[in-house]
Amino acid sequence: MSYIARIEIDDRNLPPPTPEIDQERKVAVFDLLEENSFKLPVRDDRVVPEGPYAVELSIRDKRLVFDVKVDEGDKAAEFHLSLSPFRQVVKDYWAICESYFDAVKNLPPSQIETIDMARRGIHNEGARVLQERLEGKAEVDTDTARRLFTLICVLHFGG
Repeated sequence: MSYIARIEIDDRNLPPPTPEIDQERKVAVFDLLEENSFKLPVRDDRVVPEGPYAVELSIRDKRLVFDVKVDEGDKAAEFHLSLSPFRQVVKDYWAICESYFDAVKNLPPSQIETIDMARRGIHNEGARVLQERLEGKAEVDTDTARRLFTLICVLHFGG
């Protein structure tokens, strides 16, 4: 029962996404909801409600906010993460994504594969940073962290 059943992205104050960013977001949401692992750790001072969870991601006061509710709507947790540790990896990720989107249109498959490998490496780095930042707040596996990182990039792009 420790998984995300619903994910919302609060993008009300963001510019409209490009078609490529919108596609990245849709794929990340679909993949996340198909399979993920999200667990709130037990703490001495509180009871941890069991999932499944509904998570809303937003940026408030230049901080990344995870608003976690049990699927019925009751608040399970809320935590705020500094965006600073994500800035460079998000910037690198969007730069390599832009190269990848251009390459798909113009380059042979061997060059596209090389760029895609670099993109995956940066994506893995972003997932690792997210897992570190969530330590003590939520436990996520690598695939879940990768998908959440993509959604963070979508928010960060406009934030």
